[in-house]
Amino acid sequence: MTRPRFHRILLKLSGEVLMGDGQFGIDPATVARMALEVKAARDAGHEVCLVVGGGNIFRGLAGAAKGFERSSADYMGMLATVMNALAMQNALEQIGVDTRVLSAIPMATVCEPYIRRRAVRHMEKGRIVIFAAGTGNPFFTTDTAAALRAAEMGCDALFKGTSVDGVYDADPKKSPTAKRYESLGFNRVLADDLKVMDASAVALCRDNNIPIVVFSIREQGNLARVLAGEGTATIVQTQED
Repeated sequence: MTRPRFHRILLKLSGEVLMGDGQFGIDPATVARMALEVKAARDAGHEVCLVVGGGNIFRGLAGAAKGFERSSADYMGMLATVMNALAMQNALEQIGVDTRVLSAIPMATVCEPYIRRRAVRHMEKGRIVIFAAGTGNPFFTTDTAAALRAAEMGCDALFKGTSVDGVYDADPKKSPTAKRYESLGFNRVLADDLKVMDASAVALCRDNNIPIVVFSIREQGNLARVLAGEGTATIVQTQED
């Protein structure tokens, strides 16, 4: 199946990707490789913005499960995403890519506050924009933040870089017979609870007709290949039921 080409995309990276082979924290070599992936996409003519999770440092839901009050735990997770965003900004600027971090929680000493029109202007000037601190509200994940920012920025698609090369009908790490989908409809994902992203994020993309492209970010050069309509990925989009 030939996938459509996209011009402006939002790339959602899980915080765990930045750990590399480690168990915690930020691996500089992995962050540098992610920066090269983003630069290659930008050099190919795409406008790119990012949302990075914080699970490599602190995950709000996990903290709440261990006794933290949920709102406080979620705010801690948002701060973790700011650390990851600054790491990505540093890596991108070291290779000559002009980058801005915009945080939903104002912290003017280290990054800009999130203002939609400012973010759009940065992208129009060819800069990479990294959205940090989720939506700025507890009880919302970075998946939902990614879908929200993709809608606000007028993105053609939301690319989710994961550890697997698409969406399967079962966990491919546990089931050798798991089947990978080439394409899926939003309603099928929600009805079958396929765990592509949080249900609220999938519904937001569906309502705004923003395709979700799920691919493996761990394969070097894969983002550029998938953007070119090549490589292995699953696209979730509006389909006739």
